[in-house]
Amino acid sequence: MKAVFDTKPNSGYDDAFDQYHFPRRSNYMAAALAAQGDWVVLREPQRNGGRRAYVAVAKVLDVRPDPRRLDHAYAKLGDYLPFDAPVPFVGQDGYWETPLRAIGNPSRIGAGVQGRAMRSLDDADFAAIVLAGLNQTLEPANAQRLGPPGGFLEIGEPFMFDVPPIEQARRVEAMLVNRKIRDANFRRQVCEAYDDRCAVTGLRIINGGGRSEVQAAHIWPVSHGGPDVVQNGIALSGTIHWLFDRHLISLTDDYRLLVSHNKVPSELRGLFANQMDRIHLPADPRLRPHPTYVARHRQAFVDA
Repeated sequence: MKAVFDTKPNSGYDDAFDQYHFPRRSNYMAAALAAQGDWVVLREPQRNGGRRAYVAVAKVLDVRPDPRRLDHAYAKLGDYLPFDAPVPFVGQDGYWETPLRAIGNPSRIGAGVQGRAMRSLDDADFAAIVLAGLNQTLEPANAQRLGPPGGFLEIGEPFMFDVPPIEQARRVEAMLVNRKIRDANFRRQVCEAYDDRCAVTGLRIINGGGRSEVQAAHIWPVSHGGPDVVQNGIALSGTIHWLFDRHLISLTDDYRLLVSHNKVPSELRGLFANQMDRIHLPADPRLRPHPTYVARHRQAFVDA
């Protein structure tokens, strides 16, 4: 069964892209177990500085006890995908969740979600929230800009709403594991965070079609379990991306460049004359590479 999981910034819970932390109250545990093997939408309430919006989607892989806090548990998450932009708790046509729309009186909505930070979600509501959250990635006008060079995201028919709710949800689920769509979502996040500039060279080149020449590189590869989140990304030109993926260059903890000079082709070494300068970083510190991912990449650089 699909669900909404509320996640509160600065709440003290051990939430991350790959886990959701919750108290082992009977209704929360029941909701987690019911969602196991299915998809959940993550929502930030307004409390604790949240955005009062749905912010991401993920799949519940399993539920396990918290070994350090026996009165808490974890829902392990996979295929985490942040939305292009937060989806407001209240849409243009009212609340997205059917039980909340049924309340009618807006002043009673707070009571309707009180104690229900983990709650079931209808298939149709799930599909509507996810499609709203990925609107920019799925916009046909963005397909050429965000997709692979020369490619196109095939995103038409699977997202039509002239089918039963369970079929809508099934098609959205297929979209959520589509590598082209996940890559487009990741590319948009990373390129926007870096202002379409290569983090190493600082160059910003936009072609005639409005497509940035910079590429979005995963720091911790997806093939090894890395997430499709901007903190696991870095914007790089094609040549720099090739060197980064082969661990011929890497980063220090304070975002300075490390170069394996004895392995980098001699004709490329001129790119790194200022290697101890900090790389170009997102203006928002929250979007900068996460130290854990940087450390993983650097260890591969050391071992290469």
